Amino acid sequence: MPIPKVIIHNEVSADGRIDWFEAHQDVYYGLLPTWNEDATLSGIETLFDPRTGVTKDEKMPSHPPAVDPEDKRPLLVVTDSRGRGYNWQFFRDWPFFRDIVVLASEKTSGDYLKYLDDRYVKYLVAGSDRVDLRLALLSLNENFGVKTVRTDSGGSLNGALLRAGLVEEVSLLISPSLVGGVSSKSFFRAPDLESAKGVIGLELFHVEKLNHDIVWLRYRVR
Repeated sequence: MPIPKVIIHNEVSADGRIDWFEAHQDVYYGLLPTWNEDATLSGIETLFDPRTGVTKDEKMPSHPPAVDPEDKRPLLVVTDSRGRGYNWQFFRDWPFFRDIVVLASEKTSGDYLKYLDDRYVKYLVAGSDRVDLRLALLSLNENFGVKTVRTDSGGSLNGALLRAGLVEEVSLLISPSLVGGVSSKSFFRAPDLESAKGVIGLELFHVEKLNHDIVWLRYRVR
């Protein structure tokens, strides 16, 4: 079973930050037809960022949501091995996704998996202590026919995918802004390397100037 193609797509400042500058969502989301993704992968911290507006109040569904097999919208896939997600109906009401899949691990509590079952939220158990991303991608392919995944996440999930060698393309929108700072709020967060052998090489194959003086860079991961 092949691993789906994974594309990291982020807007960053000219110094690689993902915070403080004004993001251009019209440009960012306007590029999504480029990949025609089958699934949008997000980390739980990104999805439940306070700016999302989600609350803990929720409507309990009385029956499973109807999913049209001809629906071409992507799945929303969320890593949540520690069972921190809530109010999934809030995200079901978004018009962008056809359904939700939570990625759990063998350490995810049974109470949380029951919570998902009671709300008819699909989940995949992949990995022992935390989500095994390679196994999760294989399971998404096998169970849902996912062939292309785009990340909509912060640096931690991007870093885990890159370190695991699972990313095929990195797409960066370079905002004409500089943030500075000493915290590591970049689109690629991972433990420090012990040798240069861990450096991830990229091959540039597309450069384009877009609105708002944004430069779009697309790289293949070597």
